[in-house]
Amino acid sequence: MRPRRPLLIALTALAALMSEGLDQTTHAARGEATRSTVYGRSGMVCASQPLAAQAGIDILKAGGSAVDAAIAVNACLGLMEPTANGVGGDLFAIVWDPRSGRLHGLNACGRSPLGLTSERIPPEADGTIPLYSPYAWSVPGCVDGWAELHARFGKLPLSQVLAPAIGYAEKGFPLSPVIAGDWARSVTRFGAKPGFAEVFMPGGRTPAEGEVFRNPALARTLTRVAEKGRKGYYEGAVADAIVRYSKQHGGFFTLADFSQHRSEWVDPVSTSYRGYDVWELPPPGQGIAALQMLNMIETFDVKAMGRGSARFWHLMTEIKKLAFADRARYYADPEFAKVPVRELISKEYARARVATLDLERVAQTDAPGDPVALSRPETTYLCAADANGMMVSLIQSNYTGFGSGYVIPELGFGLQNRGNLFDLTDGRPNSYAPGKRPFHTIIPAFVTQGGRPVMAFGLMGGDMQPQGHAQIIVNLVDFGMNLQEAGDAIRFHHTGSSEPTGTVMRDGGVLHLEDGLPADVLAELRRMGHRIEPEPVGAYGGYQAIWRDPRSGVYSGATERRKDGCAIGY
Repeated sequence: MRPRRPLLIALTALAALMSEGLDQTTHAARGEATRSTVYGRSGMVCASQPLAAQAGIDILKAGGSAVDAAIAVNACLGLMEPTANGVGGDLFAIVWDPRSGRLHGLNACGRSPLGLTSERIPPEADGTIPLYSPYAWSVPGCVDGWAELHARFGKLPLSQVLAPAIGYAEKGFPLSPVIAGDWARSVTRFGAKPGFAEVFMPGGRTPAEGEVFRNPALARTLTRVAEKGRKGYYEGAVADAIVRYSKQHGGFFTLADFSQHRSEWVDPVSTSYRGYDVWELPPPGQGIAALQMLNMIETFDVKAMGRGSARFWHLMTEIKKLAFADRARYYADPEFAKVPVRELISKEYARARVATLDLERVAQTDAPGDPVALSRPETTYLCAADANGMMVSLIQSNYTGFGSGYVIPELGFGLQNRGNLFDLTDGRPNSYAPGKRPFHTIIPAFVTQGGRPVMAFGLMGGDMQPQGHAQIIVNLVDFGMNLQEAGDAIRFHHTGSSEPTGTVMRDGGVLHLEDGLPADVLAELRRMGHRIEPEPVGAYGGYQAIWRDPRSGVYSGATERRKDGCAIGY
C-alpha cells in the first residue's frame, strides 16, 4: 500500500500506453493519476479550495499544530465553500496524537431542539421530515468542535488561527470554478429562503468564477469566536441572533439549546484489512458501514477479478447494499439506542452476511442481518499533518449544500438541516426525539499499521462516503494504486438503499458509474439486473488524503480531481 515513486509511475504508465495502444477506457478503469502526488517533510494540508489550503500551510509555518491548521482551513472553507460547509453545520474529526501514540475521535454534531416534539412535525409524502425547513434544524456543532480540538491540541492563539478566514471575509477572495458552479445552481433551491439572497447573492446574483466575494457579517461572527472561544457562539450576541431568527421564521431554537450543547470525545473503532487497520468513528455517524463493507470485501479476491470486470462492480454494489441495510436498521444516537457496533464490524458477522450474496443477480431488497445473534449532498473534507507527526482527518458539513437555505444576515451564515435524517416513526433506533443527535452521514477516516499512523483520508458526499472509503482502500491495497491514483480512479455510487429515515428499498436501487468502463462490462451489469444511470460528477464525492511514510516520516498528499482543491506540502 506504500505509494509508488514518481519514476515508477511514469514508467508503468508508458509501458501500459505502448502495450494497450492508448486505450483510455482501460486507463480510466485502472486509475492513472490526473496529477502528481505532492510531497513534504515538515507538513501537509489537503483541502477542496487552494486559498484555504494555503492558509493552513501558513499556520503550520507560524508554529501551529496540525489541529491549528485544520481549524484555519475549515474556517476559510466556511467562507469560500458555503455550498458545502460553515459555522451553521456539524463537524467530526480523528486526530493522531504523537504524544499519546493513539487516535482521538471527536463527535461535534448538534442535537434536535429541546422544545420540538415529533407530533408537531408535518411529514413529507414519504414520511420524512421536510428537508428545507425549520423542522430539520439541529444545533450547529462546528464551533464547539473547534473549541474542543484547539483546547486539547492547539498551539497558537485561536485569534491567530482564525485570522486568515476573518481577513478573507473582510477583504474578499476570488471564487474557484467548481464552487462557483455549485453556488449558481443553488439559487433555484435556496434563492427565496429568508436571508439567502442578502448574504449569498450580492447585487441580486451569485458571484461568478474569479469574482471577489466578501462576507463582512461572517467576519464579525468569526471575530467574536476568536475573542471568546465557544462562548462567542453559544452565548451572547450570536446565540441571541440565531434564536431571534428562529422565532421569526417558524423555528424552535431556544437559548438553552445552545448553552447546553457540548461535543463528545469518542474512541474510534476499526477493522483490519489485509494487514492495515482502518479507523472510523462510531454512530450516530455511518463510518462503520465502510468497515462492514471492507470486512465483506476481504473474503473475496477482488484483485483477481480486476476493476475492468462486471463481477467486481457487481460484488462491490451488492456488498454496499448489505452494509446499508444494517445502516438503516441499527445506526443511531447511542445515547438513545443500543447500537451493536462490535458485532456489526466483526469478521464473523461479515462472513454470515456475504453468504447471502447472489454473485449473478441484483438483490431487489436489502434486509438487515442479525448482528446481536453473533455475540445528499455536500460536505467538505480536509486533512493536515505537522512536523511533529500529528495528523488530522476532519470533515464538516451543512448537510445539503447551503443546508436548509435559511440564512441569518447579521451573522453571515445559514443553518444546517441535518435533522431531516431522523425517522418520524416511533420506536426505532433513529426515531425523532428532542435533544437527540440524528443519524449522521459525515465521516472522517484514518489508517494505521502496526500501531503507527499511515494515512488520514476522507471522501465527502452524503451516502457516497462509506462507499468511497471502501473503494479508496481497495484501490490502494488490492490494486496497488498510489495516493493520487486511488482517488482519481472510476467510482461507483449506488443509491436507493433503505435509509435510517424509514424509507425502504424495493427495486434494487440505481447503480451510477463514472464514464470509462467498456460497453461490454456495462451490458453484463445490466444483464445481472443493475439499473445504470448517469449522475453529475460531483455526486461521486470529494477525496483528500495524507500518507506518512513510516520509515522516513515524509508526507505525501493527494486531492480530488472532481473539485477545486489542492495538496500543499512544505
